[in-house]
Amino acid sequence: MSASASLSLPGRVVVQAADFNLATEIATLREGNSAVGAVCSFIGTVRDRNHGSDVASMELEHYPGMTEKAIEAMIDEAHRRFDILGARIIHRIGLLQPLDQIMMVAVVSAHRGESFQACEFLMDYLKTQAPFWKKEQTPEGARWVDARVADDVALARWGIASGNT
Repeated sequence: MSASASLSLPGRVVVQAADFNLATEIATLREGNSAVGAVCSFIGTVRDRNHGSDVASMELEHYPGMTEKAIEAMIDEAHRRFDILGARIIHRIGLLQPLDQIMMVAVVSAHRGESFQACEFLMDYLKTQAPFWKKEQTPEGARWVDARVADDVALARWGIASGNT
């Protein structure tokens, strides 16, 4: 784990309805830390198609408190596995349209390799393990979809057993 005390920083995980600004979020994550030599980020956006159907919109739901706790544990695990200085995850909930930003993962470290690995680890973990549920509006009607995608290959890369069957 990094010598940085970033594990105690508030606001590592935010679940919100409002959109976010990537530049602002990264500036906040880097602020005042001259040890940061690398920043890696990922933004997920709403697609207009899923499972072969047009998607007009999606609505994301979560269990307040439980979801944030699960994502905090993911960040703790990233700190154990990689020499990172900090991480921040924002995930939106509520009604979203195609092209809207859904989520962001940002990681800072002294060197790029650790940032890239930690960001990919957090994305794989978030996509497959985080407790979110989504309802898609399609021409065939509304359908609930488990927002977690079983990706056993991605989980195996990190030595994580699939919890989604």
